[in-house]
Amino acid sequence: MTSPDETLPPPPSRIAALDFLRGCAVLGILAINVTGFWGPQLASLSPALPGPDGPGTVWFVIAFLLFDGKMRGLFTLLFGASMVLFVQSVERRGLSGDAMQVRRLLWLLLFGYLHYALLWWGDILFAYALCGLLALALRRLEPWPLLAIALPVFVLAHAFDALAALPAIAGEQRVLAGLGSPADRAAVADIATRVAQSLSADARVLHAGWGESVALRVVGTPTFPITATLNTFSETFPLMLIGMALFKSGFFTGRWPRAVMAALALAGIALGGAATAALAWWADRAGWPPQLAFAVTTDMAAVPRLAMTLGYAAALLLLWPALAEHAPGRVLAAAGRCAFTNYLGTTLVMSALFCGWGAGFGWGNAHAVPRGMLPLFVMLGWVLMLAWPQAWLARFGQGPLERLWRRLTFAGVTRSAGAGG
Repeated sequence: MTSPDETLPPPPSRIAALDFLRGCAVLGILAINVTGFWGPQLASLSPALPGPDGPGTVWFVIAFLLFDGKMRGLFTLLFGASMVLFVQSVERRGLSGDAMQVRRLLWLLLFGYLHYALLWWGDILFAYALCGLLALALRRLEPWPLLAIALPVFVLAHAFDALAALPAIAGEQRVLAGLGSPADRAAVADIATRVAQSLSADARVLHAGWGESVALRVVGTPTFPITATLNTFSETFPLMLIGMALFKSGFFTGRWPRAVMAALALAGIALGGAATAALAWWADRAGWPPQLAFAVTTDMAAVPRLAMTLGYAAALLLLWPALAEHAPGRVLAAAGRCAFTNYLGTTLVMSALFCGWGAGFGWGNAHAVPRGMLPLFVMLGWVLMLAWPQAWLARFGQGPLERLWRRLTFAGVTRSAGAGG
């Protein structure tokens, strides 16, 4: 494994491979985010909330098995890799890599807060910016030290939280079986009250006009992005470090042996998928009660998600050479090159479809669609994300928001076009 200073810049074909992975990730993220656009926050953690829906449960389980956490994880790995790539690029132009990366992340912080304030609670950019600032301090480390920090943070944090949830789950199961103690029943009643309060608050935002929804977020919960960052820190930060380590080791740039990549793809997808399926079976058999559902879909699924994320990354990189010169590969790579625009553009489109200030197809609105129809909106989003980037890039070279982000980052520093965002 090489140090950052010894790592040569990847050739254009390898940059395209990163774009291809990013394109697959941004499409997959919509398969999960669509539930958050349609309904309350807790609907992303349980198919029983806000209410039972047979086809909706089927879709939830499919998305949980295939997409949940894996696509966001892949996107986060790529963000960590892109931080190293960006620093290398600007340093070759004689600029301070750390200073320019800080500027870049601070602008992303602003984009993220505006994304939250103006459109949607589910922003990830704010968390990426804050965690990226911390990851930047470690970016000179070799791959193994990066992994030695990242893996214990990821595994131990999620394992501790999963173990801490077991007594509450056991109490909930006793209540459902009619054997609960007064303390068990009180705990179940308390979680039911908090779930109802969360659903009510989210319904108010989802059904409001645009101005009122902005006020409810900015005035009512102005620090929500910070809270969300803290809640997801044990995933976002270590995954960025793993992405840095993988990039420096040559994982994304074709220096790993194909046999190793194939073994990682097979083991990660098979073992992680089997564990994820077992968790889904457990929760589904129990009827997705809140304590169990929340634990299963967050901390208990974390390590299997990481395994599948790495497996997906390896499998897609093995697939890329066969797709690079064909339409599917080029279309997905173009979508990934415009991932920032696609990510925020998807929020705008889906908010306009689901929110009360738009078409009102979201939960509880006059024209609400059932949860089981969400795959149709996912496919619509995929079509939109794939349809425009190739033509746009052929004329302008970068996506519109990618270009804006880059120009803001380099404002007053340089007019050179060498370092992409």
